[in-house]
Amino acid sequence: MTLSVEPIADPGAPLARRNPVAKLGAALLFMLPLILSVDPFAPSAALVVELLVLPFFGIRMRLLARRLAPLLLTAGGILVTMVLFAGERTGDTVASLGPIDVTTGVLATAGALVLRIFAIALPGIVVFATTDPTDLADALVQNAKAPARFAIGALAAFRLVPLLGSEWRALTLARRARGVDAGRNPLAKLRLFASTAFALLVGALRRGVRLAVAMDARGFDAGVPRTHARVQHFTAPDAVLLAAALLTGLAILTLTLALGHFNPIIG
Repeated sequence: MTLSVEPIADPGAPLARRNPVAKLGAALLFMLPLILSVDPFAPSAALVVELLVLPFFGIRMRLLARRLAPLLLTAGGILVTMVLFAGERTGDTVASLGPIDVTTGVLATAGALVLRIFAIALPGIVVFATTDPTDLADALVQNAKAPARFAIGALAAFRLVPLLGSEWRALTLARRARGVDAGRNPLAKLRLFASTAFALLVGALRRGVRLAVAMDARGFDAGVPRTHARVQHFTAPDAVLLAAALLTGLAILTLTLALGHFNPIIG
């Protein structure tokens, strides 16, 4: 599968065309109740709100599902870890796997963690799925007053993500052409994966050093005011988006407290 960092949304959708900094800030503000509490109610309510506003971002569900697919592996890992290593096994026993009892309490805790991961990850995925990386870097410098060195460096790293995928495939094909193949041996596959990952890491570090030298040579750390080819305007609808995200997050937090579901992450 080809990696891509390009936006996958309709650029004319009402929320997709908002300022990148406003969308990023709204995502961070909306995550407030999910960071403060580990109960299952808050992420469930947040997911409902996120799914309701998703059509206003103009994202096709099939493309969004492809970007959410890696989270399924995370969810599966959490479920297995909780089933095997949970310290408290409250509730009724659902199944017994040898000495391990799978209880309703363990499944409820695992389900709450999975919901929390999806509820926290979805806003970030939506922001980057509806934002051009260059526009985001421009907006960070112009509207959030981020250092140009940081913003442009992050943009360059972001643009290298598809290239890393291409280099991984090239390394794999080159080793296969030389007869280096793990066959059906799982240990050999693991060793081959580790060696390929190390080669990719070395190549990425070398590319990063060359990129940093090139940026310094072009004066990205000169400290003089820079001009911008594309001006990013922060308008009243962008401020409304930030306020709406904050108020919705606080409303979810208030409802969680009122219903007695609040479970603070500290204490």
